[in-house]
Amino acid sequence: MKQSDIFRDNAENCLQLAERSDGQPAYKRFSRMADAWTALAQEQDWLDGEVPPVRVSVVQNPSA
Repeated sequence: MKQSDIFRDNAENCLQLAERSDGQPAYKRFSRMADAWTALAQEQDWLDGEVPPVRVSVVQNPSA
């Protein structure tokens, strides 16, 4: 199993915990944890060369 898949599994577990949580603070905490695990999975995919880097276009300032 790829490292990014493990991260995605962790994110899914956090979402399940959020759904079963008692109260808004716990729900938000588990949701933020799920977002963080998802971001780690996406970064790991990039590090593994599975997704290309994001292209950023530079806009020239015409008045400069």
